[in-house]
Amino acid sequence: MIVALLNQKGGVGKTTLALNLAGEWARRGKCVTLIDADPQGSALDWSQQREHEGLPRLFGVVGLARDTLHREAPELARDADHVVIDGPPRVMGLMRSALLAADLVLIPVQPSPLDGWASAEMLTLITEARIYRPELAARFVLNRCGARTVLARETAETLAEHDPPVLGSTIGQRVAFAVAAQSGRLASELDGDTPAAREIAALVDEIDRLGIGRTVR
Repeated sequence: MIVALLNQKGGVGKTTLALNLAGEWARRGKCVTLIDADPQGSALDWSQQREHEGLPRLFGVVGLARDTLHREAPELARDADHVVIDGPPRVMGLMRSALLAADLVLIPVQPSPLDGWASAEMLTLITEARIYRPELAARFVLNRCGARTVLARETAETLAEHDPPVLGSTIGQRVAFAVAAQSGRLASELDGDTPAAREIAALVDEIDRLGIGRTVR
């Protein structure tokens, strides 16, 4: 399965989610490749930091910030159980290419009306991509949620009225993600029983239950 994390709005936590999702699948014994399609290269920086710290490689990280992604990602997927694409903000050619490559698009949004409004353009791109890829699945993911906030609940209720739907699993605003990333680690490597690690595990469980198989093209 090729999973792309995309949102035209920056700062919604795409890279953090992409890395931790890839790491959780790898922890479960899956062969995973992460494609860093963001020209900023944050996932590649994380991988280099991990190597500098002398930590074992959990999954491959490849830089492919170009609009031929839809042709190259499926080739990588032939040798992997999952390919995770960390997509760019506001780079239309790259985003369209990632949409054409993906089997599932995850749209991370923070609990804010502004994030919901900013997703409108993303939904238009998904609609366009489905002309060529009618089987393309998409879901919102509530990310960086404050504990038990009314805003998070209201955002979830608003997104529930949309297509694509929002996943039930939410990811909190956790310091563990930032602490882990500084040393090229994942939240689960700091402590597998922290809220951050449990939330990522629950998100992976929910994605797996969607039953989206890899599309061979």
